[in-house]
Amino acid sequence: MRLKTMLITTQNQQALTLTNEPFCRPGTFEVTRLHSEWCYKLCFYPTSQISVETFPEENYQLEQVNNQGFAVGTFANDLPVGLGIFKDHPFQYLYLDDLKVSRTYRQQGVAQQILQFASKLALRQGYAGIFTICQSNNLNACLFYLACGFKIGGLNTQVYAHTSQAGKENIYFYLDF
Repeated sequence: MRLKTMLITTQNQQALTLTNEPFCRPGTFEVTRLHSEWCYKLCFYPTSQISVETFPEENYQLEQVNNQGFAVGTFANDLPVGLGIFKDHPFQYLYLDDLKVSRTYRQQGVAQQILQFASKLALRQGYAGIFTICQSNNLNACLFYLACGFKIGGLNTQVYAHTSQAGKENIYFYLDF
């Protein structure tokens, strides 16, 4: 099956409705800073504590997405199987706001294709790279970004204070072109 990655336009905007599907949370990605270097430790949960989560559905509208940046989709025979939402940012990095892949197409390079396609667009727009934010308890996503060449660039330990998600942290990942 041939996968095709492209910019989302009015002709293929059905990709914006790609459903969020469950993903596994096998542990946490713990980040520290030591002597001006970011370090991390993988902490795996016991099997009995591994959880599955599904993010709430978004309601992306093409006009709004395009006013803030752009969207990239990957299709298998015209069926959307991957989606990346990218937002303009006032500094030198384009912001990756959302990246999702249909469960049956995970581990097949779909997300990497989206990042590669978006990187070319971002470079043409004058960006020096892409950044994204990932929760510390989304271990697989953190490892994915590192595998794609992103580097840890920051940690926010307060973002979830006073919420039902207290204790989680946001990790900032940066990819330079």
